[in-house]
Amino acid sequence: NRLRWMQGQYELAAGDRVLQKTPSGFDVSVWEFFWALRVGATLVVAEPGGHKDPAYLARVIREQGVTVCHFVPSMLQVFLSEPAAAHCTGLRHVFCSGEALPRETVREFGRVLDGVPLHNLYGPTEAAVDVTYHPCATDATGPVPIGKPVWNTRLYVLDAALQPCPPGIQGELYLAGTQLAAEYLGRPELTASRFVADPFGAPGTRMYRTG
Repeated sequence: NRLRWMQGQYELAAGDRVLQKTPSGFDVSVWEFFWALRVGATLVVAEPGGHKDPAYLARVIREQGVTVCHFVPSMLQVFLSEPAAAHCTGLRHVFCSGEALPRETVREFGRVLDGVPLHNLYGPTEAAVDVTYHPCATDATGPVPIGKPVWNTRLYVLDAALQPCPPGIQGELYLAGTQLAAEYLGRPELTASRFVADPFGAPGTRMYRTG
């Protein structure tokens, strides 16, 4: 579902080149590895540890013609401080996830890479990497939203009684849909506390308490 949604939303083509730089122990690496391979695009694999070196990343993006890449927001800020980043104009999509994306980082991105689309993604590992997406406007103000749900995914903001909160009222975010994990392996009590019955879905469906 996650990979099909990403292809439907952003339409990777055979001429695209996706940078794989996230260590394989992190969930973001899943789409970095397999999105390009599913559609016949090219996978550009960074050297081990290269994800920490902004000068190296800028060089690889330019020399290898990378069109799609991902950063955690803190590393994106470091990358944007690298003078060579401004020459990475062949990028077609840049994705951010893993941390809250500061508005100032979005503004800096617009100054350094004007015209390159920046997308904010949100999602826990318990829901197969990402469950929401938001196209970032570099001239917007206020906190950067997490956006709308991806395909076959539902989001609820609920109170302590599992009732929907009115707009503007603080609550807890719950996730539901096809991307939810089955359980925490060997941890039934934690599974029961975080994966709860979905009162808004079909019988037997569950939702995940993000906390």
